[in-house]
Amino acid sequence: MLEIKSTAIESPAADASFDPYGRLLRMLMPSLRGVVVHDGFSNLVWASDEWDSADEPDFIKDVIANALSDAAEFAGVVRILDADRAVYSFALRGEHIELLGVVSLITRLSGKQSEARPLQTVRLLVQPALECLRRELTLRSKLGSRERDLDVRERDLNLMLEISSHQSAAASDTDEFGLIMKTALERMGCALAALWVPDKNIALSLTRSGQPMSPESLHRAQHHLMVWMQLQQRTIVVNHISKVPSDVAAPYKILACPVRHPSERVMGVLALFNPPSAPDFDMHQTRIAEVLAKRATSIIQAQYDSSTGLMTRQAFERQASALLAPSTSAETHIILYLDIDRLHVINETFGMHVGDDVIVSVAEGMAKSLPAGALSARISGDRLAALIPNSNMEAAAIVAEKIRAAAAAILPRAGQGSFQVSACIGVAPIGRSDHPLAHALATAEIACKAAKDRGRNRVEMFQDSDQSIIRRHTDILVIGKLRDALDNDSFRLDAQPILPLRGNYGRPRFELLIRMLGDRGEIIPPGKFLSAAERYQLMPTVDRWVVHRACGLLGKHSASVGEDIARFAINLSGQSLQDESFLEFVINEIKASGLPPAVLCFELTETATIGNLVKAQNFIRSLQDLGCQFALDDFGTGVSSLAYLKDLSVNYLKIDGSFVRDAITNSRSESMIKAIAQLAKVMCMETIAEYVETDVLRARMADLGVDYGQGFAMGKAQPLEDLLRELAIYEATVSDWAAAPECADKV
Repeated sequence: MLEIKSTAIESPAADASFDPYGRLLRMLMPSLRGVVVHDGFSNLVWASDEWDSADEPDFIKDVIANALSDAAEFAGVVRILDADRAVYSFALRGEHIELLGVVSLITRLSGKQSEARPLQTVRLLVQPALECLRRELTLRSKLGSRERDLDVRERDLNLMLEISSHQSAAASDTDEFGLIMKTALERMGCALAALWVPDKNIALSLTRSGQPMSPESLHRAQHHLMVWMQLQQRTIVVNHISKVPSDVAAPYKILACPVRHPSERVMGVLALFNPPSAPDFDMHQTRIAEVLAKRATSIIQAQYDSSTGLMTRQAFERQASALLAPSTSAETHIILYLDIDRLHVINETFGMHVGDDVIVSVAEGMAKSLPAGALSARISGDRLAALIPNSNMEAAAIVAEKIRAAAAAILPRAGQGSFQVSACIGVAPIGRSDHPLAHALATAEIACKAAKDRGRNRVEMFQDSDQSIIRRHTDILVIGKLRDALDNDSFRLDAQPILPLRGNYGRPRFELLIRMLGDRGEIIPPGKFLSAAERYQLMPTVDRWVVHRACGLLGKHSASVGEDIARFAINLSGQSLQDESFLEFVINEIKASGLPPAVLCFELTETATIGNLVKAQNFIRSLQDLGCQFALDDFGTGVSSLAYLKDLSVNYLKIDGSFVRDAITNSRSESMIKAIAQLAKVMCMETIAEYVETDVLRARMADLGVDYGQGFAMGKAQPLEDLLRELAIYEATVSDWAAAPECADKV
């Protein structure tokens, strides 16, 4: 019996593993004289001892060529070597139809057998062994592929670690892109590296000398490579340069890798160039370039907003700071701040996806309208910003107007309904300061808010003399201190007396006034911070603090402030009326304090009450049922004061101080006060005059029929805690309760 033995080719341990297949083939085909295995590239993998290299003619390549055209399983070829021998070769394919290798069997022709057996007959005889060999080669292919992958990944990891080790020195994403190109030049010895991402306004290049090439020199190559890349959607290697002169033919050897959007579309290209005399780009260099392109992609995804394509705020601030660092006093840069009008209405009416489309469309209009070299970013939500370098306010205002017009021209897509898009844009210069960018963004935002106040869909330039803008600027400066005060409980309640103007009837009343404490303990009056609280929707938080503190302090002195001694008024804002949970909060605070509800009176401004009439009525009714009272503040300033008064069950009308101040000199104001006082009596309400600053005004308010006065002529405010300790001195004001007017039961 013929014994088949293996011969060592490269790896004895690996080759020995083919011996069982040789024995299996001998069992299936006794006439077998030798076995040889080649890989899919005609390289010898293993051969039995009987195999003579002289027996290896070119038919192996013929078998491979045949396998590429014949899709049959174990496609094969048979050849007669001489009068005594025939060779049968079979192609072994993998799971994905790839060619794993070729198995060749040499058989002897003996006796009456003068012709080789048919190929199909031999294939059927040895098919079990071929199946086993195919599994063996498949496994070897996978293991080899994984080893190669591990080797490549190790090199790639070393490359990524090298890049990452230098990232801390990169001040901006532009520096990181430069590091990528520098790594490509050093790793592969290229003459030129370039990165183009038109959507992001990125066009960078770097030569071995460290200097970029002129944009004109690369413009044509950029255009052609972008077209090729978008057509091919894959890495492109050009190692063969056309000898025929052509505008399209590349004058360099080129390795170009796609830079992809998260959606997988090609949005840019990382290109490496070498002169014709340089070696060809190989697979290893291609792999490195693809790693670097993926790194560029990850930087773009981190630094640019995925929806609008604009920079993120962090990337914008880094690049802007880098641009501003070397600025001279002669250079002028401008900031634009854009806010889309009433986007929440579009979101609520048509859906968030429609609102997102609007933001994207406005961002596209901004990007197209900005001059070359400008930076643009999505600051947050529906707010965008841009920095226009080396410009002035007038030129920037023209650009802003183009952006505004582009936003106004946006039309809804089919099926999105009907709506109009508009935006407000603030324009501000970047001045010289410790934090020029932050200051400029704040002033541009102030101008943008002023544009909203003045009708929306407009451009406003920041001007120091504009009082509305100054007010907003002040609010921005104060809002941080206000938030700190809320976090640290840095407030105090003062109480200002509200006293009878005629006689000595009735209980004393006090209005509770909030004061903010500064860093050094100084008192900051409400006029300095309440505007900011209203603008930034913090009034409900402020009102909650006042209610909680007032109930806590008054509850501790409930014996001294019983309902027969004093009453305390607490101001509430219209924002708190809109808060669905605020009423429950107030009721819980009153009950928790143990304070008689009749001690408290809540003041609502006329404007806030009428603007939230239904909610105000429910709020008033609920707390009046509990025992509290209500005053309508700033009465007389609204255009429909009298029309709405019948719908509001309040106990007091506080006449606006603008009428009180000039009541002595203005007959119309005097008549208004008298009419309000008479109306209040008819409706069994009492009146309080604000800003009674002099004894003359005090006497005049009494003559006009006003019941109570509040102001310096009546008494100055003092800390509530001090007042509560001295409250006993006010008990004398509660004299003969029977002397009260006919509606005293409503007091």
